Amino acid sequence: MENYIKIYQKWINSEELQNSDKNELLAIAGNDNEIKERFGMELAFGTAGMRGVLGMGTNRMNVFTVRRATKGLADYISGLGSEAMKKGVVIAYDTRRFSVEFAAECAGVLAANKINCYIFEDVRPVPMCSFAVRHLGATAGIMITASHNPKQYNGYKVYGADGAQMSPEATAEVVRFIEKADVFGIDRAAVLSKDDLKGKNGYKAGEYVTVIGKDVDEKYFEAISALSVSPDAVKKFGKKVKLVYTPLHGSGYMPVTSVLGRKGINVSVVREQALPDPDFSTVKVPNPEEQSALSLAIAQAEREGAGVVIGTDPDADRMGVALKTQSGYAVLTGNQIGVLMMDYILSSAKEQGKLPANAAVIKTIVSTNLANKVAGYYGATIFEVLTGFKFIGEKIKEWEQSGEYTYMFGFEESYGSLVGTHARDKDAVVAAMIFSEMVCKYESLGTTVTARLEELYAQFGYYCEKGASFVFEGLDGMDKMNAIMEKVRADFPDEIAGRQVEFKRDYLSGITRYADGAMENITLPKSNVIYFGLEGGDWICVRPSGTEPKLKIYVADSRESADKAAEANAAYLEAVKNAYIG
Repeated sequence: MENYIKIYQKWINSEELQNSDKNELLAIAGNDNEIKERFGMELAFGTAGMRGVLGMGTNRMNVFTVRRATKGLADYISGLGSEAMKKGVVIAYDTRRFSVEFAAECAGVLAANKINCYIFEDVRPVPMCSFAVRHLGATAGIMITASHNPKQYNGYKVYGADGAQMSPEATAEVVRFIEKADVFGIDRAAVLSKDDLKGKNGYKAGEYVTVIGKDVDEKYFEAISALSVSPDAVKKFGKKVKLVYTPLHGSGYMPVTSVLGRKGINVSVVREQALPDPDFSTVKVPNPEEQSALSLAIAQAEREGAGVVIGTDPDADRMGVALKTQSGYAVLTGNQIGVLMMDYILSSAKEQGKLPANAAVIKTIVSTNLANKVAGYYGATIFEVLTGFKFIGEKIKEWEQSGEYTYMFGFEESYGSLVGTHARDKDAVVAAMIFSEMVCKYESLGTTVTARLEELYAQFGYYCEKGASFVFEGLDGMDKMNAIMEKVRADFPDEIAGRQVEFKRDYLSGITRYADGAMENITLPKSNVIYFGLEGGDWICVRPSGTEPKLKIYVADSRESADKAAEANAAYLEAVKNAYIG
């Protein structure tokens, strides 16, 4: 990049900036650190798209970086030919600040490039975007969201024709086109306003823009309703169970309440968090894996005597759950949610005589090994993929083409899962439906979800998986993370917290090295991930986040009791932090 001060001046002098934009930049005049942080680099665009803090600058989410990214996507699609341009792009957006404005900008750029686009009339979640791409036979999809990040963030996800996040190869091509585009001077057709969209299902805005909504919604609800596992239990107990749901001011409210209503499942919604609020004013961070984010829902559950709390993040691809226990409400981990849902799906299929001989489950390499035990118990094959739901989507596509395995369920430890193949990304809407059905099923058996989790631990051992994230913001953040990763990559300790290291997988080099010196190739794609395998099946994994300036450490173990598992887990985490983070 050219000198960041020159880029800063170019932005200030641009006639395309509004007065408010210029004033924002003028306010940092003379603040070299702030100017460098905003203009010293460009917002990275990877397989998960781009995500960043809202504001003016090349390293910020704003209309200019959104237009440039869309121009790169448009040039990529144009290069695929007229048929790809005709099939077009689905555009969805959540409740965050500027989400609808960014979505409208995307439509404007695509239309100017004579590419058809289908933009939702109102907020819709990630799974409905993924579904719409597949349902409409589109070439690609754009989802404007920053998932569960704080309110000052927004982001831009891109999907391929299969409804999964765009492949690394296609992403590299899009990036190549983005790099050729100037941030200013990008042609756009007439940009739509919020009023042009809302309630305008089927409306044609010019030659290339179609507003979509209720027609696609209905097809989506039909698809996920067909995935029902225990319709009889739902019919008998759906009105009797007590559930509390919070969309955390996000896009999950309409689809989750709609599908549960159609199923006849009683649910009480946290009204303070039902309506869209880009400031997420009732929570510190709209992340349903945090107990604080679910505190209002838990308080409501206590008042109403509900045993289960369900929450979805702003783009409704992640679902959090809190269960009533003897000592209060406990927020489940993503691993616990995933294993409970997998156990329910597999056990129900087996009970009904519908479990295929080639049944398969997919999890990521940093998800619990309890899933391996449970899958094996039902005779299902489990597959491990790299972190990122696109890799689960790739497996589904592979099996659809080969017929070698039947996909039953996929999940990752970060609270994402997918039941069914209607979408190719995480779907918290169908997850909420299936989890609610599970509550009804166990109610019909005279037990609870909490009791079933304890049964799984008693049968297979107590598994504890925790982690820590270390934030490295600023222009030198990536350098610091890379230095730590190289330190981890160069090390092969004899033991960690008293447990022998049996092997180390370096997914970037593609090599597994064993303690005795033996080596073997890793068949998964290359990725900047280090995985230590310890005696007894325990493991530790270190990797940088693909969407945030964070280094993540995952630690997993199993013991004969919950207390011992937690104690061992804490010891591992402390040892790794001391050895590599400092």
